[in-house]
Amino acid sequence: MEIKPIVHEYKTQLTWTGEKKGTLGCEGKPDIKGACPPEFGGHEELWTPEDMFVGSMELCAMATFLWLAEKKRLDIISYTSETLGKASMSDGKMRFTTIEVRPKVVVPRDDDIQTARDLFDSIDRWCLITNSISTKIDILPEIRAEEG
Repeated sequence: MEIKPIVHEYKTQLTWTGEKKGTLGCEGKPDIKGACPPEFGGHEELWTPEDMFVGSMELCAMATFLWLAEKKRLDIISYTSETLGKASMSDGKMRFTTIEVRPKVVVPRDDDIQTARDLFDSIDRWCLITNSISTKIDILPEIRAEEG
């Protein structure tokens, strides 16, 4: 019996709308209006590729954590996060050098705090975005229990 590797495909479409702006689409999902960032002559009121890159890491960290929590049957009361990506010249190229994801999670019991911490420690193994980039990723969770 032949075992075939799993392949997932993700497809988007982009339409230039003038100036340095465009509309990004994906079948069955709302469009996203985007542009170059202001520091490269773009528009500060629109999403930029840089915003989306940092946001994709933040969203993947959350999705991976929640997937792992479900597998461990860990209840989560709330999850919020802030993420900062830093881009600078490195090896003669402008690139993201670090991304810091700072999740704040509330769990039901003090006993759940270590389990949640362990799940965050394993995100780099399971997160598709983390596994696809060379940028240094730091996930720095703040976890508290509702009872505590």
